Amino acid sequence: MADSVIVVDDFLAYTIGIIVFFIGMRLNDWVAFLRDFNIPEPVTGGLLASLLGLAIYLASGIELQYELETRDRLLVYFFTAVGLNARFSDLLAGGRPLAILLALTLTYMVVQNGVGFLAAQATGQPTAVGVLVGSASLIGGHGTAIAWAPEIAANHGVPNALEIGVAAATLGLVVACLLGGPIARFLIARHGIANAAPDGYMVGIPHEREDKEQINHISIMSVLLVLHLAIIIGYLLSQALDSAGFRLPLFVPCLLVAILLSNSVPRLLPRMHWPARTRALAIVSDFSLGLFIAMSLMGMQLWSVAELAGPLLLMLALQAVVTTLFILFLLFPLMGRDYLATVLSAGFAGFALGATPTAVANMTAVTKSHGPAPQAFIILPLVGAFFVDLANAVVIQAFLSL
Repeated sequence: MADSVIVVDDFLAYTIGIIVFFIGMRLNDWVAFLRDFNIPEPVTGGLLASLLGLAIYLASGIELQYELETRDRLLVYFFTAVGLNARFSDLLAGGRPLAILLALTLTYMVVQNGVGFLAAQATGQPTAVGVLVGSASLIGGHGTAIAWAPEIAANHGVPNALEIGVAAATLGLVVACLLGGPIARFLIARHGIANAAPDGYMVGIPHEREDKEQINHISIMSVLLVLHLAIIIGYLLSQALDSAGFRLPLFVPCLLVAILLSNSVPRLLPRMHWPARTRALAIVSDFSLGLFIAMSLMGMQLWSVAELAGPLLLMLALQAVVTTLFILFLLFPLMGRDYLATVLSAGFAGFALGATPTAVANMTAVTKSHGPAPQAFIILPLVGAFFVDLANAVVIQAFLSL
């Protein structure tokens, strides 16, 4: 059969994403290994769906391409919900962990590119490939890899830079989803870590939790109304910043607006019911993040990765090993060797090899089983949203100049 492309429209892709999520949830119920190692349900289902897409391509030459506009909206929903849950007291308490995590992240960008640089030389690849399989595609993700690919292709002797960058980002996302949970499980078992159980839930509702808070259509609609108001204001702020030449992903202004609203409106209107840290908001957060991850993973085109196997796989395996060692011997001790450090370790694995949503999914899987960690869900997205892209551009340019 001749090669062809089937484009799955956005609404159908959204529906398939829900099915994929439920498949992952059922598999996690059946397979104890997936539960014990904190593999998120949407990761299980999404990877299975992407493997099915690969099988269809290999058998028939048909490529499945999903339209994912709804997926991107779900990311905005999720981070706005994170902002609504944020308290200034948590942010102030998170000042020192935030500074440490930022310093570690900046350090790791240099380490990650250094590993890629040396691995490229060892495998006989152009050294610019090391940057592509470094922070350009791993910490940077698909967007950064795509942005830098033309420069690397034109000026650094890597004509297939785009394919390498996208493939590395895709494989990195898979590894990131699978690595964070096992790292957290190892740290909890090794150090006998227990959660201090702060109040409220930032994202997920813990497994086996009994809660008398009522969930009905009013509580869900109240959450959606507040989320939409925050997103509208965040969108206007984003437009203003864009006009001023300061571009940020839409979820960042929405996150900031939600934080400001959540720390001002309840004080100004004390009789108003505010949905921060409620079970209804946790449900909306879980829904948004779960479907975002499921749709992202099911849409991976693994056949494009397969064409670039060999040295790429070796380089990514080395990056995964170095990331694990960095977390165990630097990040976890410097963050305090406590439950917050454990949750951030799972998140950093997702962030360093994948993307901020992957990091949050890893942290959510851990906190569902072991209890909430509010600071983690504030400081890691702040590091990922504000500091990484700018610093990454400087680091990438420095290594390309070598």
